[in-house]
Amino acid sequence: MIERNQTNRAIEIIIIEDEEDILELIEYHLLKAGYSVTGFLSTENVKQFLEEESPALMIVDRNLPDVEGSEFVAQLREEGENIPVIFLTAKNKPDDIEEGFTRGADDYITKPFNNKELLLRVKAILRRSGIQANNKVKYRDILINIQKQEVYIEKQLIELTPLEFNLLYTLIKHQNQTLERIFLLDEVWQDEGEKINEKTVNVAIRRLKKKIDPNETKEYIASVWGVGYRLR
Repeated sequence: MIERNQTNRAIEIIIIEDEEDILELIEYHLLKAGYSVTGFLSTENVKQFLEEESPALMIVDRNLPDVEGSEFVAQLREEGENIPVIFLTAKNKPDDIEEGFTRGADDYITKPFNNKELLLRVKAILRRSGIQANNKVKYRDILINIQKQEVYIEKQLIELTPLEFNLLYTLIKHQNQTLERIFLLDEVWQDEGEKINEKTVNVAIRRLKKKIDPNETKEYIASVWGVGYRLR
């Protein structure tokens, strides 16, 4: 049984690696560190997973059976996908590394690799992305303490209702996506969402905006006409 560090459990990481033994090794160390992990042996179904879920990071091999890993990431970037990517690959020539970064890498690790270094690089990218592994999540100058259900802006505590807290936290968790109103109803209001009109989301968003941006100068939340909302 893997003894897990529970502090990272809400952070989902995708691994795309066609060598099953290496995939299992990476999964083992990430799971032991407390992350949620989904592994793929090829890029098949990855785009669908990204559409349905909100992983925080992808670790991608370049030598994949269906499409070269950096080409796949370049396609995702062209389609507007901003998920951080670490290439973990045997392609270790200077030109390979340059190509990897040019096609959308946030970091590049060559095989054979050190497990501890991989975990440190994962942690560093999550930190730079505003995703913390210590029950805190940061977006711009907003800091959320998940455990205490507290929100700080520029180190000042902002009083939010539990619903407003959940609404803001949901937006930050999915900060690279436009969230439909029906999704927000399901995610924030949950069982009550079926009984509530989608206009309720608009009202809640307006109230949240007034609390986190009373002077309307920071414009954290953008309305996407006919769809829903996203963070700027």
